[in-house]
Amino acid sequence: MINVLGIGNVLMGDDGFGPAVVRAFDAAYQAGPDVDVVDIGTPGLDLMPWFADVDRLVIVDTVKSSLPPGTMRLYDKGDLLRHAPSVRVSPHDPGVKEALLTLEFAGRAPREVTLIGVVPGRTDLALDLSPALEAAVAPAVQALVETLERFGVCVTPRSEVASKPMWCPPSGGPEVRLKPEATGFEA
Repeated sequence: MINVLGIGNVLMGDDGFGPAVVRAFDAAYQAGPDVDVVDIGTPGLDLMPWFADVDRLVIVDTVKSSLPPGTMRLYDKGDLLRHAPSVRVSPHDPGVKEALLTLEFAGRAPREVTLIGVVPGRTDLALDLSPALEAAVAPAVQALVETLERFGVCVTPRSEVASKPMWCPPSGGPEVRLKPEATGFEA
């Protein structure tokens, strides 16, 4: 099982980037049956049910950085766990590192984790993304497609879904059968 999670508050400008990317992905692509693509909003510390007992996890969110808004970075599980957890400044901060560490201890953590992180420009009360983050949606969707394909998932553009066979061999390797905060990181 693979969970693809868009994290962020759609009422807070660029903080809605994660949900915007998973919605854009879901509108343009169809992934295999073992992939759940979900906008989980701002779950705070309630991430463990989304992380537990999945083989792979992809998170799309904004990340703190001094780099220009719209800069995208990909992080793996090692990157996320490399430093000690930081102080949470609000109940809206996702507890990605804390959830992963707790699940590692319990033996229920995802084997692989990828965070697609983008530097926000503004996180004030607004219903739209800044131009820099709006421009970053398509590259983040492409990074999501490439990440899923690296995981052995068949990702098909929705316009081609009707013409494709029900089973699509994974690109780049043998068939893989899978079992049925980012705001605190520096880019």
